[in-house]
Amino acid sequence: MLAKLLVRYLKPSGWLLLGVLVFQFASALAMLYLPNLNADIINNGLVQGDTQYILNTGLLMLAVSLGQIVASIIATWFAARAAMRAGRDLRDDIFARVSGFSEREVTGFGAGSLITRNTNDVQQVQMLAMMSATFLVSAPLLAIGGIILAVTQGPSLSWIIAVAVPVLLVVAGLIIGRMVPLFRAFQVKLDGVNRVMREQLTGIRVIRAFVREPIEEERFGEANTEIMVVGRKVGSLFVVLFPAVMLILNVTVIGVIWFGGIQVDAGDIQIGTLFAFMQYVMIILSGVMMASFMTMMIPRAAVSAERIGEVLDTRSTLDRPADAQADFPEPGAVEFRDVTFTYPGAEHPILSAISFRAAPGETVAVVGSTGAGKTTLVSLIPRLFDVTDGAVLVGGVDVREADLDALWRTIGLVPQRPFLFSGTIASNLRFGREEATDAELWHALEIAQASDFVAQMEGGLDARIAQGGTNVSGGQRQRLAIARAIVHNPRVLVFDDSFSALDLTTDARLRQALWRELPHVTKIVVAQRVSTITDADRIVVLDDGGIVGLGTHEQLLETSQTYREIVESQLGAEVAR
Repeated sequence: MLAKLLVRYLKPSGWLLLGVLVFQFASALAMLYLPNLNADIINNGLVQGDTQYILNTGLLMLAVSLGQIVASIIATWFAARAAMRAGRDLRDDIFARVSGFSEREVTGFGAGSLITRNTNDVQQVQMLAMMSATFLVSAPLLAIGGIILAVTQGPSLSWIIAVAVPVLLVVAGLIIGRMVPLFRAFQVKLDGVNRVMREQLTGIRVIRAFVREPIEEERFGEANTEIMVVGRKVGSLFVVLFPAVMLILNVTVIGVIWFGGIQVDAGDIQIGTLFAFMQYVMIILSGVMMASFMTMMIPRAAVSAERIGEVLDTRSTLDRPADAQADFPEPGAVEFRDVTFTYPGAEHPILSAISFRAAPGETVAVVGSTGAGKTTLVSLIPRLFDVTDGAVLVGGVDVREADLDALWRTIGLVPQRPFLFSGTIASNLRFGREEATDAELWHALEIAQASDFVAQMEGGLDARIAQGGTNVSGGQRQRLAIARAIVHNPRVLVFDDSFSALDLTTDARLRQALWRELPHVTKIVVAQRVSTITDADRIVVLDDGGIVGLGTHEQLLETSQTYREIVESQLGAEVAR
């Protein structure tokens, strides 16, 4: 998976990689040429006392060194550009794939894990891409070229290289091999920390209301300790790796000086040649170290690539058919045909044999006890989930055969927990229709009974909204969410218990405005308060996932015991009679 990702996302930056190859090749050649010049200065300049030769060769060494530095900088710049571009494209693809997930896939991965995969995991692959591009030419060229030139300079000392390089590779391989499972565990623990942190931030009110701070701190401490333990093990291996590599490197240099000194004393090799050989040994081992360092990054990047691949390879259950229908012959119509729905892993269906129809412009209410399946039912209309059996039709088209963008343009959804995005009131209201005018925004706010408090806010439509709408009350957030759905200009409005945060007076005015201003829009209303839906054209009564009553308020009082009990519990027995 790692190689597949690198090839796929570095391929568009081919010209940048070509620049990396060229300049890394030039940098490596310059580095390999410098020891020869150093040997010439010592053997032909210092030994013979030729000052002019030393000056000329020294200037040449300076020029080669500067060229090597410039080439290395340019190659690193090209590599960074290619890696950053690959990271950008990879994050775009992950975000696009996640955006197409249904609630089932998002719940399966977890929001915290998806965030980690699109940030930390992509960063690991991105860093490996940069290091690979940087060392792709230089590491093997320095190692192989250094070995060839070292053997040429001092063949009698080449056995030292034959011992040092395998020892270095074995030590690095053993340590790096132990890092692979630790890196995988580290990413899982990181997901755990993100999950706990996100839950605590999201549920801070509940935590404080039940005085759970000490327990939650302990829970976060456990997750934090787990990632610390794994990180400490990884750090311990890092601590062992670099001293081990430096020990091998220094022992090798000592061996070159020791045995080379004996040969210099015997007159078998010149002192300049010994220095050149020693430099080549340093170049060889540095090339091996660079390769080891890059190899050390591979396990963590490989784990991250696997996690990224899981997201990219996951097909959304919301399949987009090739011949998807974008036209709806019955705009505004909503129909459930013998619908059954079961959550993944559940033993029993949450909805069974649900059948009813909402004609264009009608208001259909859904009531029932907690856990009856009301939210699940309305979630099937915009195809947040796919039915297990049966069919849901919007505008006369099965939602599984409809173009999703066209379907979602047809539907305005006000969820049970309204969410506002950071920005302004105007930017939130225009979330579904960017071309909406200020006049249309104010009209939607008037229908949603939100124009008064918006007008009083500093800036009006340009008033700032914090992330999640935390700087407005629950009722204000609810009304802004309703106004946003109205601005969307849908043919079907779905209210998932959207009036629960409103007082009875505001609730009544809002419903009257909706019925008066939007008579052509079909309204599906999930409600807890019976007073909200008594004037609905049709009421669907759910109990234990099935329909136990269907009709108007008056009809259900006569025919449905479940509905009559709900009315009695809220409005009293006299009203129910």
